[in-house]
Amino acid sequence: MNSLRERVADTAWRRRLARRRSIDHAYRVAVGLVGSLIVCVGLVTIPLPGPGWLTVIAGLFVLASEFTWAERLLEFTKAHVKRWTEWVAAQRLWVRLVLAAATAAFVYGAVVVTLHIVGVPDWVPGWLPLWR
Repeated sequence: MNSLRERVADTAWRRRLARRRSIDHAYRVAVGLVGSLIVCVGLVTIPLPGPGWLTVIAGLFVLASEFTWAERLLEFTKAHVKRWTEWVAAQRLWVRLVLAAATAAFVYGAVVVTLHIVGVPDWVPGWLPLWR
């Protein structure tokens, strides 16, 4: 089976881009920048509620469409995330609860630090026991 990068390179539109060196180079730079930005957003959001790892994997997917190293990193990441998920699912309830509590504490800490740095927005009600 061909790799993602090879399948993309075999498409007609990608072959047309590859014929012109300057356009090909600009396209690869753009893919690198967009993919890197998506990965960075994903890395920042991993500890927060939401699709952190999914975003990282999506960014690696974008990068893997052009770069072999990203394709290898994507496979490595997917395998380890799957292994972690399976490990957590196999644990007793109390272990999962401890992991959930640790994650919640980390998220709370990240929010507190962020609000101390940037300040509490005006739209937050004053009755909330937040960091005013």
